[in-house]
Order: sequence, then C-alpha cells, then structure tokens
Amino acid sequence: MSSSVINTETAGKQRLRQWRMLKNRLFGTTMAVGGISVIVAILLIFFYLFWVVVPLFVPPKVDAAKTFSLPLNVSDNPVVHLSLEEYAEIAFILQASGDYSFLDAQKGSERLTGRIKKPGEQDIVAVADADPATRMIFMATRDGNLVAIKPEYALSYPNDVRHITPSLTYPLGESGIAAIDGVAEPRLISGQGNEEEITVAVYDSNGRLTLIHVAIEESFLDEEVSTEVTSADIPLPDGNIKDLDVDIDQRELFIATDKGELLYFDIEDKSEPRLVDRVVTGELGEITELNFLAGGISILTGTANGSIAQWFPVRDSSNNYRLEKIRSFVADGAPVTFIRPEYFRKGFASADEKGTVSFFHTTSEQKLMSFQAGQSPLVAMALGPRANALLTVQDDSTASFREVHNEHPEISFKSLWQEVWYESRSKPEYIWQSSSASSDFEPKFSLTPLTFGTIKAAFYAMLFAMPLAILGAVYTAYFMTPKMRSFVKPSVEVMAALPTVILGFLAGLWLAPLVELYLPGVFIATIFVPLSFILASAAFQALPQRIKFLIPNGWEAALLIPLVIFGVWFSFLISPSVETMFFDGNMPAWVTEHLGLAYDQRNSLVVGMAIGFAVIPTIFSISEDAVFGVPKHLTTGSLALGATPWQTVVGVVLLTASPGIFSAVMIGLGRAVGETMIVLMATGNTPIMDANIFQGFRALSANIAVEMPESEVNSSHYRILFLAALVLFTSDSGISTAIFADRARNP
Repeated sequence: MSSSVINTETAGKQRLRQWRMLKNRLFGTTMAVGGISVIVAILLIFFYLFWVVVPLFVPPKVDAAKTFSLPLNVSDNPVVHLSLEEYAEIAFILQASGDYSFLDAQKGSERLTGRIKKPGEQDIVAVADADPATRMIFMATRDGNLVAIKPEYALSYPNDVRHITPSLTYPLGESGIAAIDGVAEPRLISGQGNEEEITVAVYDSNGRLTLIHVAIEESFLDEEVSTEVTSADIPLPDGNIKDLDVDIDQRELFIATDKGELLYFDIEDKSEPRLVDRVVTGELGEITELNFLAGGISILTGTANGSIAQWFPVRDSSNNYRLEKIRSFVADGAPVTFIRPEYFRKGFASADEKGTVSFFHTTSEQKLMSFQAGQSPLVAMALGPRANALLTVQDDSTASFREVHNEHPEISFKSLWQEVWYESRSKPEYIWQSSSASSDFEPKFSLTPLTFGTIKAAFYAMLFAMPLAILGAVYTAYFMTPKMRSFVKPSVEVMAALPTVILGFLAGLWLAPLVELYLPGVFIATIFVPLSFILASAAFQALPQRIKFLIPNGWEAALLIPLVIFGVWFSFLISPSVETMFFDGNMPAWVTEHLGLAYDQRNSLVVGMAIGFAVIPTIFSISEDAVFGVPKHLTTGSLALGATPWQTVVGVVLLTASPGIFSAVMIGLGRAVGETMIVLMATGNTPIMDANIFQGFRALSANIAVEMPESEVNSSHYRILFLAALVLFTSDSGISTAIFADRARNP
C-alpha cells in the first residue's frame, strides 16, 4: 500500500476523531446550558413568588403630617364630630353649637358651611355617630329633641376630573323627633339607622335610659314617608353610665358604667329590652371609651390604664349568650380618649391623653404602629373610609392630615399558622374562609388546614401506592420472566400518561358513589385479596411437581390476575350481606352514629385511591429500574452461598437498590403533594382539619386553582395564595434536595 493511501486514511480517521470530539463538546455544552437554565428558571420562580409575598410582612407607616389651621375656633365651640369622605378629600366637622363645615381635608379651606336646623334652636348636649359606613349622626338638644343628619357627597367628572359636591340631609326630617315624655336633659345618646328603622338610646340627667324606635314607611302610591315612634325604659343597675353603643343591626345595646361593668342588652324586641349579661372589667381599669368594631359584632373598650379589650357574645354550654373577652391590646399606658374603627376591616385606631395614636388589628392580634400625633390631647380624630388617611384636630384649632399605608394588617404569623378566635365562634380555631357576601365579614386566612389537607392527601395516596408500586417493582424486576416483564413494565408506565383531570372525573363521579355503595366490600377486599394470594401460594406449593412444571418459571403472576378479579368481585358480592348483618344495612350511617365519624361521599379514601393510582407508575418505574440494575454477581453470589431468592431480595437486592427506591418514593410524594385536579374533583374541597379517612379536605394546590382567578390583584388574599404556592414550592424543593443528597451519598 502506498504512503499516499496510508496518509489519506490517517487524515480521514483524524477528521472523524475531531468531529466526534466536537460533537462531544457540543453535547456537553448543551447539557450544561440546559442544566444551568433549569436551575436559573427554578430560582426565578422562587424569587418571583418571594417578591409577591414580601409585601405581606412590610410594616405599615404614615406619611409626614400636612398641618393647617382650621377656619374655626374649637376651644370655645368644641368639635363633636369629625369624618372623612371616601376619597379623603373633604372633611366634615360638626361643633357643639350646631355649626358645621365641609373643608378641604389637606388644606383646611372651606367648601360648605351652615348650621344644623334644630327644633327651638336649642343647644346640642349629646352627639353620637352611627356605624361609619352609614355616615349618620344623631344629636340630642337640651329639651330632649332628637335630630339626625347625614353628610352626602355627589360625584361628578367635568373634563374627566373628579369633583365632589358635599351636602347635608336630614333622615328624620328637619324637625327631628319631639322629646319623649319623661325624658330629662340628655347626657349620652347612641343610635343606628337605615331606610326602614332608626333606634336611639338616650341616657338623661335623671339617670333614666330610654330606647326610642322609629319605624319608617314609604307609601307606594305617592312616596310619602310616615314614621311611627315608640319608646321603652331600660332598667339599670346601680351606677352611672359612662358610655353606651347600639349595634348596626339595632339588636344589641352595650353599656359601660362607672363601676367598671359592661352590660349587654338584647333590644331586638324594642318594647321589652332584656339584660343578657353583665361583666366586671376589673383589672382592665375604668372604661373611658366604647365603640364597635366594623360589622357591629365586637365591642371595643378603652380604659384609663391604656388597654383596649375586644368583647363579643359567645354561646355557653346552655346555649345562652355570654360576653367573652377575646383579646386585649396595650397602647401606651395613658387613658384612651378615642377608638376609631376601620369601615370594612377588623382594624382600629386609638388615641390617648398624651396625643399618641396607635393602630391595631384584631384578627392578627397585633399592634401595627404608634406615633405622636400632637403635643396635647386630641379633640377629634377621623379615619378615612378606605383606611388610607387620618385626620386629627388639637385644642388649638390645628388639624393634621396623614396618609396611612397599611395594606395587609390582617397578616401575622399567628393569623396564618396558629389558632385564632374569630368573631361569632365559640373558641379559637384554624379556619380558611377568604370571602363572603357580607360586608362585615372577617377574613380567615389560616394556612394550617390547607397544609394539613395537603399532607393528608399525600399520606393516604402514599399509603395506597407505596406497597403496590414497590412490591410490584421488586417482583417484576427480580422474579418475573423477561418476556412478561417486557409487557408488564410498559403497561404500568403507560398509566402515567392518563390525564389527572380524567382520573379526578372518574374518582368523583364513578369511584366515590361506588365506594359509598360497597363500603364494606372495599375493606373486605383489602383483607381478602392478599389472603387469597397466600392461600393460592400454599395451594400451588402443594401441587404435584408434574403440574407445577407446566407453568414456566416467572409466569406465576399471570395466575394471580383472575384471582385478583375474583377477590374484588367476591368482596363486592358479599358487601350488601355484611352491611345488613353488621352495620344495620348502611355502613356510612353506622360509622357516623356509632363511631362519631362523619362520612362524606367524596372523602380521603377516594382521593387516596385516585392519587395513589396516579402515583403508582412513577414509583413503580423508578423502583423497578433500581432493582433491575442491581449487579447480577451480588444476587448470584448470595444464591451460591445458600440464601433463598426471598432472602436474597431482602438482604441484598433491597439494600443495594434502596437509594433508587428512596428517590422513587420522594418523587411520588412530590407528585402527590402537588396534585391539583384529582383533589379538586374527588373531594369535598372543604378546608377542615380532621384525620378521619371518611372526611374530605382542601389542599394548597387545589385552593390556589380555585381561588386565584377570583382574587383581587395585590390584595391580601392574592398574596396569601402566592404564599401558599411558595410553601408548596419549598416543600417540593425540599423533596428534591433529599433525593439529590441521597444520590450523593449513594451514587
């Protein structure tokens, strides 16, 4: 062969080698870029979730005050009412003389002024604000006449610029309600009203407490409004009244006395008010301020020692309402002079004699912030309807307007993860209830029941899937003939391609009713089918050798297929008879009646079977590969030393394949934890904390899927759903870390 031919072949081999090296480098670079991209994508997901969640825990703040002098004298003519309209652009100020002003809330310039029209032009001796959402104000004159007013704000948009036109209306007419016979000069009043009725409680100088009710009727023909006034005396215990408040529904009356007592009256029957409960505040100190929280369910009491307590009625063991002190807050030690609730949230602001203003939230049970609003006590204070503005007035006619940034006051570690005593509940509980049709609703954002539901779903799914998948994988990889394995393994792996929405649909509409109908059969099958395997194995061993040799080695599992079918069929066949014999013909009802376990058709048992079915292919495939990959010299060496095949499996195969089996279990667990559609469709989707296998639950993933489309962007609800996603993401990341750590220890 000539040297030119040899050189040509050498050059060709060298080019081929270079091409192979180039492809190897390209492949290595591509894999590295792909791996790094995956890591970067995961980190970006984490940081995005974290970025959305962080504002939940940013502390609130107030901007610097915009201070101005009022165009009126408050030292000789005290301010008896101060409020802000929705956009915090206009403030309404009412003075003891009956003079009122609509002012620019940030500059103090007057927009509209006037004087309240009162019967006889007598002085106003008592003023009470109704629920701030209604904007109604009740006043009593010296001779006992009652007048109701309501600031109104008309919106218009000339040249696309918002313009607010204030006005004042009289819900009871300009003449108000004439003095009730026997009522002396009022000292304190409290009232609530709507379009159909108005209720006012009046405490006079003679120590008499009168409940006045006004029924309002409008004629359908001429729209003429007529009123019917009734009154009833409320018997009082010894002591003078310090403050009183009627709830927004006009069914309850709370009274604070100078003896440190808080009285709770039922005034639903306006003709016969009834004392329901009386409590002694005692160590809380003398009550200096009384006001309702938004919604009128809870009453807040401010005391002389600076503490503020929340109370609301709770049913006792006899099904009677009793006042219960739910929680208390400590301001700054000085006597509380004002408590101003937010209009639609369970937060409030307070002021004390030192001019310190503090913000609180009852659900999160925390003091949000505190600052010095002035050097002297405040004479008036108002919160904006959107809780984004604060207006205060001092005794030198100086007003201060502050913008408030308090977006997520209801969020704290306690409200997310610990028991909270919510309004109208008999005890502290874990509750997720993010929305309601009622405006006085208290959001309940506990993630604990959702996390519990996620763990519960994963537990029952793994309880169903792990034994079947792992034992099936061991048998398939070690005992089954290669030909049968080539059929079984792909068939199981194809199960992973089934859409989870189809599995959830079948579980909810077919499996759940089937399980309820044949509940005894389900439990019988879990015992009878494995027992039939054992009996069949014993019978097979007792067969003559010539018959056993007819079945090829490794094909014994094929004989179990009709046995499984027969076992399930027989279990369901005898289910009605067993149910009639032992469970009064209805096992779900028997479970509820005799075991005290509530039974829901779509329950954890159904979900565990459905998710377990979805998880089995993943665990089976990875475990089977791990077992099949055990080196043959280890198993043959064990057998050569006299170990039986099952001893070899337990002592050699499982130990060697344990890292792979652990990875399979962790990946299956991650799949079960993150499962959404099956949980959503096959369970009641109720966020309850109950380990009962016959009860449903709500998982974090299902909750996100259901509520994310309805949540307001950047609201507390929206960000908490992202927090739930972050919890899920972190748990799955923890599972992945466990897998990688195990693989690093056992490569």
